[in-house]
Order: sequence, then C-alpha cells, then structure tokens
Amino acid sequence: MNINEYATLDATALGELVAGGEVSAAELASAARAAYEALNPTLNAILEFYDDAESVPGSASGIFPGVPFLRKDIGASEAGRLQEMGSRLFEGYRPTEDSYYIERARAQGIRIVGRSAVPELATSGFTESIVNGITCNPWNLKRTAGGSTGGGSAAVAAGIVPLAHASDGGGSIRIPAACCGLVGLNPSRGRISGGPSDQDSLYGLSREFVVCRSVRDMAGALDMFAGPAPGDPFIIAPPERSYREELSRPTGNLRVGIALTKWGESDVDAEVLHAVKRTGETLQSMGHQIEEFEAAFDPQDIVLAVMGGFHLGIASLNEAAAMMGRKIDNTTLEPVNLKLYQSGQLLPMSHAGEIFEAMRRVRALVGMAAKDFDVLLTPSLPGTARPHGEYSTTREDLSAEEYMKGDIRLFQFLGVFNVTGQPSVSLPLAQGSDGLPIGVQLAGRLGDEAVLIRVARDLEEAMPWHARTPPVHAANPAMS
Repeated sequence: MNINEYATLDATALGELVAGGEVSAAELASAARAAYEALNPTLNAILEFYDDAESVPGSASGIFPGVPFLRKDIGASEAGRLQEMGSRLFEGYRPTEDSYYIERARAQGIRIVGRSAVPELATSGFTESIVNGITCNPWNLKRTAGGSTGGGSAAVAAGIVPLAHASDGGGSIRIPAACCGLVGLNPSRGRISGGPSDQDSLYGLSREFVVCRSVRDMAGALDMFAGPAPGDPFIIAPPERSYREELSRPTGNLRVGIALTKWGESDVDAEVLHAVKRTGETLQSMGHQIEEFEAAFDPQDIVLAVMGGFHLGIASLNEAAAMMGRKIDNTTLEPVNLKLYQSGQLLPMSHAGEIFEAMRRVRALVGMAAKDFDVLLTPSLPGTARPHGEYSTTREDLSAEEYMKGDIRLFQFLGVFNVTGQPSVSLPLAQGSDGLPIGVQLAGRLGDEAVLIRVARDLEEAMPWHARTPPVHAANPAMS
C-alpha cells in the first residue's frame, strides 16, 4: 500500500479497505513498519515494533480489521510482551495474561504492532524518562508530545498508526491529544473494564481508551471497548445504541457551560481563550444555549485528589519491587518519583482519608454546579505544547510538592473530570501562531458519551482539522 495513502487515512477507512479485500492486514502492518523506520529515530515515540507485526493475531472481521495499533507501555497488558512502564524498576517485566482491553481489541480485528513510550510509571504530562529518553512532538521537535500517552500520540499524529492505546488518570489522554492535534476521549468511569487485574486503577481516577484522528474512529473504538466485565467495581448504564449509530443522529438543542476564566493558577493564553470562544460561538450558531461556567471547586482539592492518588500509588511500590527482585532507590526510580515514594512512606494512614474526602468534595461541588448543563466547554490546556523537561520526573531539582503543584497548574482543566468520572474529550479545533495545535475540551454528563460524539461530529464538520498535518509525518516526502 502507498505509504502516503496509508498515513492519511483514519482507522475506519483502513479497516474498510481490508474488509473489502483491497489491501491485506499484513500490507498495513508493513506500511506501519516503513513509517516507523522512517520517523521513529526522530520522534522516539515507539519503544518496540514487533518482529512479528505482520503476522500477530487479529480477526479478519470486526470494527477495525487489520488496523495497526500500538499498546501503551503501561496499563492494559499483552501476555508475553514486555511492559516496562518507562522504569528501570520494571525492566524485563512480561505479564502472563491479556487484559480484557487487549482481548476486545483483537476480537474486532486490531493488529497490535508494538508498544509506545511513556514517562516513568505514567506519572508525568511529559513523555521523557531516564531509561527511554525524550519523545518529541511531530509539530515541533523541541516541544513535548505530552504525557503520559505521549509515545502513542506522537505516532498517531505522525501517521505511523491511525490510533493507539491510551489511558488517563489526570489528563494523560487529553494532554497529548491537545499537544499533538488529536481526538482524545477519556470515557466515563465504568465504561471500559480495566480487568482482569486492574479494575480500580488509581482509585477510580484512571480509564483506558485510545487517541485517534477522527470522531468516527472515536465512536468505533467506544463500540469496541465499552462494556463491563466480571469484578468491575464501577458499572454504569449501557448506551441506548451503538456509538457509531450516534454519528447519524441529530444533536438537539443543548445547554453548554463555557469556561472563560482559569481553573487554577496558570493564566490561559489569549489564542487558547480565542479558540474556546470561537467554539462557543460555533455551537451557539447551531442553536445551542451558551452560558459562562465558573470553576466549581477548590484547585487545592484537585492537587490533593489527583496528585494524591498518584502519590499513594507510588508509595505502594514495595510489592512490585519485591516481585521484580529489586530495591527502590535512585537506581530504579527517577528523582521525582523517588521523592514521591520516600515522602509517601512518611504519610499517616489518615492521609488516604483526606484524599478520598477531597474527591468527594469535588464530585459534590461540580455535580451541583453542572447539573443543568448538557456539556461543559473548556480549554484542554492553558497553552500549546510546552518545552521538554518543564515538569519531568527526571529532574533532580524538583521537590515532590513542587512537581505535584506544577503538574496540576499546567493541566488545571483536566483532572477534575477524572475525579467526577464524567466523559471528556479534547478536540484539535485550532492552531496557534506558533504552528502548534490547540485543543478544546468538551465534558458531558456521567455515562453520556453519546452527546459528546454528536457534538464532536458537528464541530469536526464546522471546524475541520484533517487538512492540518505536522512537519514530521509519514506522508511528507521529505521524511521518507
């Protein structure tokens, strides 16, 4: 298959070509390999492209037959494959079972061709680690691809694969989607199972999904992954119909709350605010009611709830270290994560209660403030992609407290919806004067991804982004 055609088609289109017999799954994997070999030395997005990528299991039918896909190097597990989580602590680790996520992907034809880079333990919004180095943004190699799904996002944006595994505990789908110009949905809590071994990731903060380039791919991926499994702690109402059916349904008239002020300490860049306002105007022209929506929570509660959840997770690494036969010190953990671990050992048991109480306060306050709105509209990030290293866990000079506060300051519009459990999606609706993508976030009611799909479809048509491609892209002749 022509690599230019491959790199510019979304997963839906590629799957249709395979289903129609016009191209084989092996040919798509070969095109993905060629793109990887051409671009990954520049991006450092993919840790491993499987030697058997052209022949790994995958159904010949389904939603995405034969479509190349990257697994994030943390979260959903693939039996027998390396899963090192960007950390020296887990070097050489190979899970012994497939996650339900992986089983569902394969059942719908997905061809897993490799694993993508993550920051150590997925704790950072910057994908860089001591063990794997820095992942670069295909829009500007001096800027971050975001994190923690930075490797998968850079690869999708550059046309290496059309969609990739992602997960989000405090913004880790939406941050890199905004940085790399992608569609990044964090589904409702309970929509996608984390089983059989990770059903309650980060105390309910984290969910797994994908990053992709089109709203129809987002809808197809929801159909592929949605549904409970035995042992799941969060089970919500099933959708009324398939999410792909929602693409052809009317949106109706909605009440939309728009965020025009900051939700934390960082000011919002003028170009980002303009993109949010323009999106609001576009929705208003479609007949929706637009009203300003102020932050309905204390930003310090988000620091405590979201970063506190990460803090607890790092503090409980002793069992993992014992499993790996390693000790926790500066040879196995990066400087910031080691500080988080060490400070976590000193926390009283009551601190967990404080974290869970902060989560409760955020859920209650946001729930009451947003109860009459169908959709909330906010910036994804206060600005475009930041320079490498700003809040990296590799930095010796950052204290644990400075890191947690800085991380939340940059990602102030995101973590709140991890706490509330609401679905939220970053859409690449604008581009800054620096040439970098600007993401705009939509958040829906808990369990109502259907409304987000319809609104996102409308915005994709009214404010299309598909003609914009980064300089580092598989379809760019200069990169081949």
